[in-house]
Amino acid sequence: MALIDLLLNLAALLLWLNWRALRFDPLAQRTPATLVGTLKPAEPGRNQSWRFLAGVLLLLACRALLYWYLASPVDWTPKLDLGLVVLAFRNDQLSSELAFSLLSFLRVLLIFYFWLIALLALQSREGQMEPLRRLLRLHLGGVGRWPWPVQLAVPLTLVAGLWMALHSVLLRLGVSNPVTSLGHLAEQGLLVSAQLCLTLKYLLLPVLLVHVIGSYVYLGSNPAWELASNTGSVLLRPLQGLPLRARRLDFTPLVGACLVMLVFHWLPLWLEIAITRHGLSLWPQ
Repeated sequence: MALIDLLLNLAALLLWLNWRALRFDPLAQRTPATLVGTLKPAEPGRNQSWRFLAGVLLLLACRALLYWYLASPVDWTPKLDLGLVVLAFRNDQLSSELAFSLLSFLRVLLIFYFWLIALLALQSREGQMEPLRRLLRLHLGGVGRWPWPVQLAVPLTLVAGLWMALHSVLLRLGVSNPVTSLGHLAEQGLLVSAQLCLTLKYLLLPVLLVHVIGSYVYLGSNPAWELASNTGSVLLRPLQGLPLRARRLDFTPLVGACLVMLVFHWLPLWLEIAITRHGLSLWPQ
């Protein structure tokens, strides 16, 4: 069921991206004064872009119904892993399943845009990479033109704000515990938003892998390979001066991957274990 939930989240994300892409489609915004304006698009016009958004909402609603019917017979409890806290939703209430369906997709959507911002921040300023940077900025909308520190702060602040805003709803659904003060609720929101940063390991490790493969094998001219290669080069730039080469072997990507795991996995895990050993908890109540 967890795999099905992930696949349905990816399907909803593709529908969302199609809806967003129509906003900067040159054929959808054509004017008669230009050559592009004389072309007739084969895809639906902008006035029909609502179908993609409606498809997202319909998919999430139907998924909630599916979980409501199947969760109890297969003994599956929908869970939303937010790092230090895991929200378990009841599988016998339609309202709970609907909330899980919406929040599960919202989590994937926020992670996706956070990764886009991280990729944009890691792109070099070379002229040949400008088309890729422009494409990333188009998907980010107005946020894509802001300074990168502000861009990274936007999703983190949004996640913390959503946690605080949805706390009463989660309490009513019985998936969250009450807090003793507003300050503790704000601390919980910051910890949940910090988990967003830790998801970067799932992005940066594949990027480094593609970068290594592209260093030895020609993968062809493809924007995805170029994006991964450029991102990997920027990530490994601080390590270029170290003696990490042995004849034809370059261990720089391996060291970079270890550093990614150290920062985004091992250090947070060690910190959590060390605090637990002292009888304390990072999660404020």
